[in-house]
Amino acid sequence: MSTPQTQIAAQLQSTKSLSVSPSWLDTFIASSSASLQRNVPISALTQTALFRVLSSDFRDTLTTINPASVVPVDIFDPTVKERRLAGPIPVQVLDIEDIGSSLWSQVEAIERVERGEAIRGREIVRTVNVGEDREDRASNNGSNSNNNAGANSGSNGPYRLVLQDAAGTRTVGIELRRISDISIGKLPIGAKLILRNATVARGLVWLTPDCATVLGGKIESMDRAWKEGRKTRLMARIDEMAQEERQTTRGRGGDAMEE
Repeated sequence: MSTPQTQIAAQLQSTKSLSVSPSWLDTFIASSSASLQRNVPISALTQTALFRVLSSDFRDTLTTINPASVVPVDIFDPTVKERRLAGPIPVQVLDIEDIGSSLWSQVEAIERVERGEAIRGREIVRTVNVGEDREDRASNNGSNSNNNAGANSGSNGPYRLVLQDAAGTRTVGIELRRISDISIGKLPIGAKLILRNATVARGLVWLTPDCATVLGGKIESMDRAWKEGRKTRLMARIDEMAQEERQTTRGRGGDAMEE
């Protein structure tokens, strides 16, 4: 007779391609003993387990026994012209970057939300609630600015994702064809994807709707930290680019003087 652990593991594997760690499942079942005593259906327990897995760090909840369920450790090797990841490989999002918009336009989108503004067509409209005092408004804007900045920027990407498998190996995915569930403001940090038959070219995973399935989920602490630091990171990159441009300009000036 199969145990609740084996039934839940089989369901998560067959429906979501998630190979859950037996030790994690044992802990989950132990914490759900009250539900089992009340004869809660296994299907309901499976949904609870899925929610917790999607909200967790895959390194803690998934098993890596099957080599096909993780990315190659040398996936970043640029000398490999092309390879295929058969999968299915569960991965989680560590970073998302809009490479279809300028850095300044992304900063401006964040600042519009901080001011309580949104874009509607070609108009900028105020979105601050009437009667909301200054303290509440500042608090709400601070927590929501990076949530809504992607939606208000009007960008359709493409997006660059830093992904991590259950073994901790990181890789970079580039959106080759539009995936509707991938955008800043829609895809949180810690969200989970399944890669199947994905092409890796010169160390980059090409993401398309055919090879990348978004399962959802989020790691709350990581997502909050990413949102709070996004504007600072963008501004730092703008400063770095400006410094590089100044150095390049000075170098050209020196070359011209020598001539």
